[in-house]
Amino acid sequence: MSHRIVTVILCLPFLGGCSDYQWGWYVLDPGTEQGKTNLSFLLAGFEDTIYVSLLSMLFAMLLGLMVAFPALSSNPWLRAINRLYVEVIRSIPVLVLLLWVYYGMPTLLDISLNHFWAGVIALTIAESAFMAEVFRGGIQAIMRGQHEAAESLGLNYWQKMRLVILPQAFRQILPPLGNQFVYILKMSSLVSVIGLSDLTRRANELVVNEYLPLEIYTFLVLEYLLLILLVSQAVRWLEKRIAIPSH
Repeated sequence: MSHRIVTVILCLPFLGGCSDYQWGWYVLDPGTEQGKTNLSFLLAGFEDTIYVSLLSMLFAMLLGLMVAFPALSSNPWLRAINRLYVEVIRSIPVLVLLLWVYYGMPTLLDISLNHFWAGVIALTIAESAFMAEVFRGGIQAIMRGQHEAAESLGLNYWQKMRLVILPQAFRQILPPLGNQFVYILKMSSLVSVIGLSDLTRRANELVVNEYLPLEIYTFLVLEYLLLILLVSQAVRWLEKRIAIPSH
């Protein structure tokens, strides 16, 4: 992982040779007071980006699991509710949903909603439809014999799911869960449009002050690259830790 980051960083100085553009990396030079201030300002955006992504992922998993259960039912009406929710939510662009939650939900429900929680709610709703499909596929992948064995032990439906099926399904769906978390991290950049001081918002504000968009947005790319690579590495490590032993 680290060698990829180093390779990208080493390539950046050579980008200047592709045109007559004079790079202004002094704006992010940690050796100057200006550069140190700008770097601190940009890096502080990690906090909101990580918090909003983690909370959205957690809530989306819980909501997605709840939405997935009707899809496993033999009742056609429950299955229809699941399909309706999944298809409707997946059809709404994340940015549109984010704007609706931030500007529309407080009006409809007569509540106060700040930038952070509006972002969490919107990302949770948007991601829950994908999570529901991930959980549905993982649960259906468990062999029928596991269900029968749990039922033969006298476990009711919810006990069977909690103690037998879901632990096995989680191992199956860990890779797609990791992919969805990466997706949330990238989509969290949209929260900047409603004023959350995340990585993207801070980069936009610094561009307005410094008038060097190429350098600042290049640094923003590296910030997200570092974050995504770290998450991907953590997911791979977790996969190995809980991998199902082969026989």
